[in-house]
Amino acid sequence: MLNGIPVFVYARDPISQAGLASQLHSHPDLRVVGEEELDIAAVAVVVTDEVDDETVRTIKALQRNACPRVVVVATQFDDGGLLSAVESGACGLLRRREATSEQVAAAVVHAAAGAGALPPDLLGRLLTQVGYLQRQILEPRGFRVSGLTDREIQVLRLVADGHNTAEIAHQLSYSERTIKNVIQDVITRFQLRNRSHAVAYAVRQGFI
Repeated sequence: MLNGIPVFVYARDPISQAGLASQLHSHPDLRVVGEEELDIAAVAVVVTDEVDDETVRTIKALQRNACPRVVVVATQFDDGGLLSAVESGACGLLRRREATSEQVAAAVVHAAAGAGALPPDLLGRLLTQVGYLQRQILEPRGFRVSGLTDREIQVLRLVADGHNTAEIAHQLSYSERTIKNVIQDVITRFQLRNRSHAVAYAVRQGFI
């Protein structure tokens, strides 16, 4: 039986791809796999100059091909690229100039364990970006970073507490039709099955 976390390395230029793959081969906790074994990779490492549209498409394509955990090694992360990397599902970010084989290997191990990894200054910039998004974009439209409005959160909390539509409408001073529409909007937006699934999703994501 083969040991080590199966990791796939992707770069636009073959020299970078071969170079990083060769370095990671020496780590006993990892097992570098080729494109023909992509379906068994637990983590993919994407090497790029910047997080542009092509990088985002690559991250999403890897996730569609059964590799949900992606670490991005980039020459630079501008504010837009930083947010795009996180939004597209990357769970680890490293600057190329700081990405020794040991650091990349550590990021892969963290990713495989379900954790994230990024330098403190990038984390600070990301939090600033999220704060700006919340204050300037979402709040004026009644949304939170979760994608739920305050009213939707109130409704889901009452559903979770066992209240029916009529009781929720009475407590929040809305019509029953409005409450039904609120729940249906959440179900549709997050591609859920029913109101029970909506509540379970909200609890699991920490929204309520």
